[in-house]
Amino acid sequence: MERAPLFDEVADGPHGGGAWWLTARDGVRIRVGLWPGPSGDASGGIKGTVLLFPGRTEYIEKYGPAAADLETRGYATLVIDWRGQGLADRTAPDRNLGHVDHFDEYQLDVDTMVEAAQALDLPRPFYLIGHSMGGCIGLRALHNGLPVKAAMFSAPMWGISLAPAVKPFAWGLSWLSHHSNMGRNYAPGTFPETYVSANPFEDNNLTRDRAMYEFMQRQATAHPDLMLGGPSLSWLFAALSETRALMALPAPSVPVVTFLGTRERIVATDQIHALMTQWPNGALELVEGAEHEVLMEGPAVRAHAYDTATGLFAANT
Repeated sequence: MERAPLFDEVADGPHGGGAWWLTARDGVRIRVGLWPGPSGDASGGIKGTVLLFPGRTEYIEKYGPAAADLETRGYATLVIDWRGQGLADRTAPDRNLGHVDHFDEYQLDVDTMVEAAQALDLPRPFYLIGHSMGGCIGLRALHNGLPVKAAMFSAPMWGISLAPAVKPFAWGLSWLSHHSNMGRNYAPGTFPETYVSANPFEDNNLTRDRAMYEFMQRQATAHPDLMLGGPSLSWLFAALSETRALMALPAPSVPVVTFLGTRERIVATDQIHALMTQWPNGALELVEGAEHEVLMEGPAVRAHAYDTATGLFAANT
């Protein structure tokens, strides 16, 4: 594994970790970042390692605060830059465009991340935290046998929030574009600029916590190469196809807790409620007043989420 940059000056988390370039089986280069936990290294005295799956547009450094919260609770944290975002390879000519042709591509990244965790001999057991698109990728990975003992999801993208009148149009346009030369066009209503740079804090759909929103804005200013704009039409078709396929499957048996803000406006909440009602050893926690990014809400919300998640992890060793 070749060393890669980790921008600690904007990560705002524990220090002493590192980042590596990895190459997936199809030749795409991705990046993983490690915060090794409370012992200061990747051995001994740690309760386990969290494999953290970020959402669409996200990147390793955004989860510095999460790594700090997990470190205080005894866990190492390994975070990934998915293909097409962060400093991973971006296959679209427009680097601001979020693009994959099929969500199976992300599972190649998952396999590469797990192999890296094993090669680095990170402390066992492994656990999963997946946010938004990372929750979609994570759910598929659980079905594929991801070697984790328990999982926590934050606003998982098990469906995309679309008005009923828009859904047939989204399916039809994305299907047509995916099967033509239009697949790498931006999905309607999306733009090259990253969300936190284009939108003020007031009425944003990510967080009610101004300090965390400004943290994300500072990162966007300090390292624009980490940023990502809207998704391609092919990504949209791939996401709609994957979420529909996942909702047709029974829930995995891995113990899980899922957090969902009551102000959620990005992912479809009905799919989350439906799956969690039939998930064995699963619990759904609604967070009153929270937006999409529960893990970027205020200190009390974050503390409750991490206390609950690590309590579940500690009960499943």
